[in-house]
Amino acid sequence: MQTRLNQRRLLPLAGLLFAAGTAIVLLHGSDVFALVLRWAAILLLVLLAARRRSLTPWIFVAMLAGAEIGWDAPHLAMALRIFSDIFLRLIKAIVAPLIFATLVTGIAGHGDLKAVGRIGIKSLIYFEVITTLALIVGLAAINLSRAGEGLAMPAGIAAQQAAPPAPPPEHWQEFLLHIFPENIAKSVAEGQILQVAVFAILFAIALAGLSAERRAPLLVLFEALSEVMFRFTNIVMYLAPLAVGAAMAYTVGHMGVGVLVNIGKLLLTIYGALVAFGLLVLLPVAFFFRVPVRRFLRAVAEPATIAFATSTSEAALPRAMETMEALGVPRRIVAFVIPAGYSFNLDGSTLYLAAAAIFVAQAAGIHLSVGRQVVMMLSLMLTSKGVAGVPRATLVVLLATAATFHLPTEPIFVLLGIDALADMARTTVNVVGNCLASVVVARWEGEFGAEPISENILEGLHD
Repeated sequence: MQTRLNQRRLLPLAGLLFAAGTAIVLLHGSDVFALVLRWAAILLLVLLAARRRSLTPWIFVAMLAGAEIGWDAPHLAMALRIFSDIFLRLIKAIVAPLIFATLVTGIAGHGDLKAVGRIGIKSLIYFEVITTLALIVGLAAINLSRAGEGLAMPAGIAAQQAAPPAPPPEHWQEFLLHIFPENIAKSVAEGQILQVAVFAILFAIALAGLSAERRAPLLVLFEALSEVMFRFTNIVMYLAPLAVGAAMAYTVGHMGVGVLVNIGKLLLTIYGALVAFGLLVLLPVAFFFRVPVRRFLRAVAEPATIAFATSTSEAALPRAMETMEALGVPRRIVAFVIPAGYSFNLDGSTLYLAAAAIFVAQAAGIHLSVGRQVVMMLSLMLTSKGVAGVPRATLVVLLATAATFHLPTEPIFVLLGIDALADMARTTVNVVGNCLASVVVARWEGEFGAEPISENILEGLHD
């Protein structure tokens, strides 16, 4: 009881110190006293985090400390990026074997292939409905704020910013072909999550077709592999606070504080639209499917924080799968829904693309009729699929959309200035949306909380 009282006193004190330090800088410029106040606040938060067993408070403190380092010492912050890169490399090493092992054991071990097909159909229906709503929210937000109108394009911006050439529009045949792997080793090396998942599903179906005696040895092997990969994830997650802090330091140090002045309105529009999407779409969906909202929010806090700081959905995938299984989603549903959602249910990225595409037209002074905007949204529904794990994927999709609808590319270069900060929020919504999708499908199947939870899962979440 006394510990809780101390925590309640320390947290407001830390917030007050940090707010005071920031206010002094805004009013009087850089000041040593303000610097001391902010770091004193961070040290108080460190004391609070030390009293908790969970990694989540450490990650929050690391985010704050990283932002402070990026502000105070940008050169040092740039050098710290190596730690976030190490963390991301280790996470990428986990993703493919984890998805493969969990999908194979979930499908072949379950034995009911009709149930697997039913889960797939329900998942795709849910994905398409939610991503369509995300497009509508993004479209409404940018038309209300009109953030692109009156934008003064910086002189020579096209020469200053380098962007990849616009690819040709991806048709549905190309997207369908891209789903299927031609070489599983190549798919693993390139981080093609959907291709790995498709291979694992076909492998599991073939394995399930064997007699129980013949498939038993492989099932034991893959069950052991999945447990090992969850334990591997637990070990790597100890690096998460360091990696998150380094990522935040690099972002703030690289971009600076005043870089968003000219297009701050767009950033506020995107963040506001993402919050509105969470409150008006995801929350009602959670209530409709009787998702335990408080437990879900506690479970999703850590993977969402990792996604926000690293701007990479892939970095949060292993932890997201662990927390959803611990919440009560059966492993076979987690292993199918979340990886599939990384290609079909990118709610945050889809919303951002809708807002950014109309922003480009507004900045160029091009009026788009409602019908033309709807056609553009239908195009984005296709081109936004399968972009998980692709660097600057949203930029590539925007360039393709601009080429298709004859929009200028110069306003897209302006978006590079806020891409990192926008990516934090949209990636967080991607992860939360996919986690919610797994719970919804489990509820829809009537299997939420129906299976015992692995000891390795529980151990990792309590470290």
